Amino acid sequence: MTQHASPPRDSTGKVPSAGAPPAWRGLMARADVRTLSLLGVLAALILIGGITKPDEFLDTRNLQLVLTQASVIGVVTVGMTFVIISGGIDLSVGAIVALASVWATTVATQEYGFAGILFTAVVVGVGCGLVNGMLIAYGAMVPFIATLAMLASARGLALQITDGKTQIVTIPSVLDLGERDAYVLGIPPLVMVFAVVTVIGWLVLNRTTFGRRTVAVGGNAEAARLAGIDVRRQRLYLYLLSGLCCGIAAFLLIILSGSGQNTNGNLYELDAIAAAIIGGTLLTGGRGTIVGSVLGVLIFTTITNIFALNNLQSDVQQIAKGAIIVAAVLVQRRTASTT
Repeated sequence: MTQHASPPRDSTGKVPSAGAPPAWRGLMARADVRTLSLLGVLAALILIGGITKPDEFLDTRNLQLVLTQASVIGVVTVGMTFVIISGGIDLSVGAIVALASVWATTVATQEYGFAGILFTAVVVGVGCGLVNGMLIAYGAMVPFIATLAMLASARGLALQITDGKTQIVTIPSVLDLGERDAYVLGIPPLVMVFAVVTVIGWLVLNRTTFGRRTVAVGGNAEAARLAGIDVRRQRLYLYLLSGLCCGIAAFLLIILSGSGQNTNGNLYELDAIAAAIIGGTLLTGGRGTIVGSVLGVLIFTTITNIFALNNLQSDVQQIAKGAIIVAAVLVQRRTASTT
């Protein structure tokens, strides 16, 4: 008797219909819907700003200011997105930015000029990330506790270094990057750095083995381990990446403010987490997009700018941010329940 090969089946054991699209197309479609939704929200905010304060909000200098302010927290958010996708969390990013900024602006550091400030900011950020990664990956500490300890320690050390005083930057080559003369085709240097970090982050997450391993660890760490992924080393690398982003952000903040303060980076951890969440990154790990996180940063920065131009109280601004976060989480839960 002639044996007939059984038809192929999907992961659920069902035979897909002839016209059924592959599963990855559905995932891409959902990602596109989220991105378009975020773009719609951003467009609505721009419209609101243009209606309420047309002369001020649509002014070129104000738009440049919005993008510049988004650049600092945006770089931090790129690193945070990787950490959250892996199933972790980093509550210390704001404190690391503060510590890196004050350590890089001490009188001793400034004697080495531009390179000394940049090098110190990056090394301090990576060093803090290394401590976080070692405690979490090899010390088996819960990320929440380990990074909370780093938050307290880094803030305390930043205060000790500055003695509560503002450290003024005196290096012209650093300060000049914040001036309009340094803009290229009307684009501030800080925005260009943010764009480069975003593109690199997108490529790493979507086009490299490192990115695939990050998603795998966040989706199911045990399955990733059985597949041959060194989960502990991957987590260490991710916190190193987060620390690197904090160091870069600290240098951008130094350029923006022309100083180093122990209060720098206040609540950056909450803003970065919130931006990643509304951008579609799951707090449970296993899914997230760099583009969505960047749009989340732009949305929050635009809201802050609109509130400031309309002289609205900061408490109302915080309430609005909270409502957006809650709505984003509810949408995530609904999406997860239908997949």
